Amino acid sequence: MSQSAESVLAARRDQMFPVLTQADIDRLRHLGEERSFQAGEHILKAGEVAPGLIVILSGIVEVTQGCGPDQRETIVTHHAGQFVGELAQLSASPALVDAEALEPVKALVIRSDRLRDLFMQEAELGERIMRALILRRVGLLESGASGPIIVGRANNADVLRLDVFLARNGQPHRVLDPESDSCARTLIERFAVDEHHLPIVLCPNGKLLLNPGEHELARCIGLVRPIDPAKTYDVAIVGGGPAGLAAAVYAASEGLEVIVLDRRAFGGQAGASARIENYLGFPTGISGMALMARAFNQAQKFGVEMAIPDEARQLGQHTAGDGKRYFLAVGDDETLHARAVVLASGARYRRLDLPNLALFEGSSVHYWASPIEAKLCRGQEVALVGAGNSAGQAAVFLAAHAKKVWLLARRGSLDETMSHYLVKRITAQPNIEVVTLAEVTGLEGTEGNLETVRWRDRASNQETARAISHLFLFIGADPNTDWLAQCDIALDEKGFVRTGDDSGEKRHALETSRAGVFAIGDVRAGSVKRVAAAVGEGAQVVAALHAYLARSGGAAEVVASTTRS
Repeated sequence: MSQSAESVLAARRDQMFPVLTQADIDRLRHLGEERSFQAGEHILKAGEVAPGLIVILSGIVEVTQGCGPDQRETIVTHHAGQFVGELAQLSASPALVDAEALEPVKALVIRSDRLRDLFMQEAELGERIMRALILRRVGLLESGASGPIIVGRANNADVLRLDVFLARNGQPHRVLDPESDSCARTLIERFAVDEHHLPIVLCPNGKLLLNPGEHELARCIGLVRPIDPAKTYDVAIVGGGPAGLAAAVYAASEGLEVIVLDRRAFGGQAGASARIENYLGFPTGISGMALMARAFNQAQKFGVEMAIPDEARQLGQHTAGDGKRYFLAVGDDETLHARAVVLASGARYRRLDLPNLALFEGSSVHYWASPIEAKLCRGQEVALVGAGNSAGQAAVFLAAHAKKVWLLARRGSLDETMSHYLVKRITAQPNIEVVTLAEVTGLEGTEGNLETVRWRDRASNQETARAISHLFLFIGADPNTDWLAQCDIALDEKGFVRTGDDSGEKRHALETSRAGVFAIGDVRAGSVKRVAAAVGEGAQVVAALHAYLARSGGAAEVVASTTRS
């Protein structure tokens, strides 16, 4: 276990593993049912869905995690008054750890769906339990000894792709390089894998995947489950960034049945921000991933169903017995039904117009700067293209790891597009060199590994070539609306979704050209491209949803929300 993981466990151990009083347990009894487990019986098994949160009434339970082939490490030993579980139990996902009864155990088992009742009915007790679940996940993430195992060479593009995917989705996992790790070589030999077929992924349930796609891996580890085609949600939210998660939290907290889809991970572009320092309420700043993980957990606390990663491909409408319904074609062959739809699909990263760019994407060309990329370029020179706040945040973050950061901007000054505090911070960094009026003209390398980056001074036409192995692109984004081309949703000339009067009819400010379909956040034409603005629109759209559902008679027990905070 890493030193940072040990520090988390040591500093907040009482919060991670609280002991409930008899009065606490009595308040929980109506939410669960008593069960008995024999000595040696597995209460939780990694890779299998747990029965729920398990409050120990008597007996001892040992919780362990894998730390290598056929090796286990004890995390904690629970006694009476303590409970077994972490965030996986909140969403009824497969467990990441094993839990075994060391002696006969009696326990109160609270199913995942009843956990939400606990959080609503018992605020103070629910807060203690929720904090423990979150801290336990943090401990698992930092220990790096649970979840799927990726085996492959560290500089391989597919290894990086899978590593980033799991990290962005808050999933504990390990990456083992066969060139330096004996456990990796043991796994390759045990499963008789040809090294040309790397990377492989060993899921907690024992299933082996050969260089899987993100969706295949998500299915294997239980991150995403089939959508019930017979169920009709009050609202389907397409996009799990700040706008989508805010809408989900507010809508679900007011009793609506909500599902959120995102094709890759929760958090959107905000989740990739190295550090956000101008978001209200965080004077010391917060990473985008940490902020979005809080929102994701908060949405699940209120019962939001997450279909991530799952991609919406088409939006249509039909008439049911009690009114109009929307349907979304999801993934390859699934259909989701909802009474209303919120488009929060954000934007996709722009790419440089270079003929060989795709050869280096994934391994050497990056569209976000996380600790994974920082580790790859430690002690090296890197180039970063962009002049907005995301570029500035990434440059400052990378400067703490890289030998030098070349910040290439097309404009004549960073002040035109970047917040003042970031410009000052960049100027103060001795290993960040800002090059204005710069345009990348060429990339050179072999076998997908970048070796040289060339850029041109647009004023003097002079070209510079540097030995650089990692290039970061933060050059803006285009609306993620290609999938709406055949869905009768009005778009502007740039592809953003028109709303309100701009949609062609007199509608709510966030409603699109189709009644009951709303657009919020970066995908909406005229929106302010800021995290705070996206969150605000996510909260604002819930009032419009209530009004629409009340008019259409589609939702039961819809509560007016215009005056709620």
